[in-house]
Amino acid sequence: MAERLKLYQRVALEIERGIQDGVHQPGSRLPPERDLAEQFNVSRPTIREAIIALEIRQLVEVRHGSGVYVVISPPNIRATAELNVGAFELIEARLMFEGEATALAAAVMTDDELVELKAILGRMEAADPASAIELALDRTFHLMIAQGTKNSLIEQAVEHLWDLRESSPLCRHMFEQARKGGINPRPDEHRRIYDALVARDSDLARSAMRDHLTRVSEDLLVVTELEMIENARKEIGSKRQRLSNGRLAR
Repeated sequence: MAERLKLYQRVALEIERGIQDGVHQPGSRLPPERDLAEQFNVSRPTIREAIIALEIRQLVEVRHGSGVYVVISPPNIRATAELNVGAFELIEARLMFEGEATALAAAVMTDDELVELKAILGRMEAADPASAIELALDRTFHLMIAQGTKNSLIEQAVEHLWDLRESSPLCRHMFEQARKGGINPRPDEHRRIYDALVARDSDLARSAMRDHLTRVSEDLLVVTELEMIENARKEIGSKRQRLSNGRLAR
């Protein structure tokens, strides 16, 4: 059976086909992000993932203040499915699974598990931001909550989602860019999740987890825009250097 494509992959594949069929000529500008979202009837984050996927594969380039352009001489095209899961798709799944998992954990987590979770949180708060230790503790914190549901399938599902975060090339790229942009785990948001669990308030725990993951999604939207801006700045700087070199050679 053929692998079912993710939503962003289907969009990227359609744009890729448009490039191959000449709908989008080499050097031409793609429609704006908002127009593409309407054309494919998807969200703007999905379009952002599709564009980043195409950019990683060197099929398009993003020019700040101008738009997204088809690369004039693209490399050999690889299958879109190779890029696997995008960060926004992953967070959408985590919102559903981890939100409900946290609500359940608030009702059934043992006092000993809460003591252990508090210790993990304390280490997160003391760790250097963006360090490998803090990133590992971030994962441990979330998996500890999933374990606290006393449901092995929920625990396995949440762990699988965290594994995808590091195994998917597209997802890994986006989170790496976030870290480079200074966006790291926020212990204060994890503290609110912990406090809701200690209070045994399932509604508050669900809300705290969903608020945290929504913020992660919003940060990724910002950082992908910043990445596009930085790429454009490098391009402009390179062009200025070439122009300067040309004047000096005269």
